[in-house]
Amino acid sequence: MAYITRYLEKYIKQDLNKKMVFVSGPRQAGKTTLAQKLLKDNESALIPSYINWDFGPDRENIIREQFPPGAGMLVLDEIHKYSRWRQVIKGLYDKRHHELNILVTGSGRLDYYRHGGDSLQGRYHFYRLHPLSLDEIGSESQADLIDLLKFGGFPEQYLEKSERESRRWSKEYRSRIINEDLNSLEHVKDIALIENLALRLPELVGSPLSLNSLRQDLQVSHQSISRWIIMLENIYMIFRLYPFGSPKIRAVKKEAKHYHFDWMLIEDEALRFENLIACNLLKHCHFLQDYEGRNIELRYFRDIDRREVDFVIVENNKPIHFIECKIKGKEINPVLKYLKQKFPEASAYQISQQF
Repeated sequence: MAYITRYLEKYIKQDLNKKMVFVSGPRQAGKTTLAQKLLKDNESALIPSYINWDFGPDRENIIREQFPPGAGMLVLDEIHKYSRWRQVIKGLYDKRHHELNILVTGSGRLDYYRHGGDSLQGRYHFYRLHPLSLDEIGSESQADLIDLLKFGGFPEQYLEKSERESRRWSKEYRSRIINEDLNSLEHVKDIALIENLALRLPELVGSPLSLNSLRQDLQVSHQSISRWIIMLENIYMIFRLYPFGSPKIRAVKKEAKHYHFDWMLIEDEALRFENLIACNLLKHCHFLQDYEGRNIELRYFRDIDRREVDFVIVENNKPIHFIECKIKGKEINPVLKYLKQKFPEASAYQISQQF
């Protein structure tokens, strides 16, 4: 199977010479493949150099803090599932940072799963690896955009180029991420109810997410729904966008919108396209946060007069881009013009899949 050079590869190589590098992101987004590529490129004398918490013998060595001797590059995969992972890595780095380039990868939010351990501040750089985007596959063609919409952005399903296999992969992926990743990271008793929630969420993409409605649908407490949504965010199944507010505009609703990293779960064509754009924009914002250290984030706009724009990129609490996406058509959303008048320094775009 072909290998697509990942957009973070050269930046991780640079940073490994300075500090540890943490890479997190959705399961099967390509973290292990990227790590193995970096190991192959690294002239390392360290054997073995790849250690995975999910592999029994490796797990025992991590718990005993027994790591291979010598200099080189060391990859620690899924180690965040261990409650003492930060203490272990801190000790390893403090003792051997002069001889080791340490790469830590994981399918959960490494900045969240700290388990109250010692701080690693100042010892690592952090990146989030996202699924493929049009820019990353090196194309701006309509045909490649359609392929991303049909096959998804995860490398395995995208490179296979089979709609049937992509649909199967997507359903199996949702089950694995809940039954395996969620179970290994959280104390969960209600897996069946969380699976029901995961089945319901794709139908609600693109609209403000009412936790109260979900609570009523599943007949659980508001506290449970809130906790489950956070869990799904922490394992990179979904992400939420919050409304943009400013003194220059009337108050917006408080509800967040949500999207899925696997947009193949979205049946509606227009909403799947919107979800893909959301993923691409979030990927851009996360890169600027992680590599350039910029105070930038992705939000959306909706006010009490029901004016709405799909996405707002905000930097230092000021909007810099307003983005509307439509499945087809050239007619410009009048709300973009309204916001451009309010914020003339910001750019405004409308993206259409079909013209």
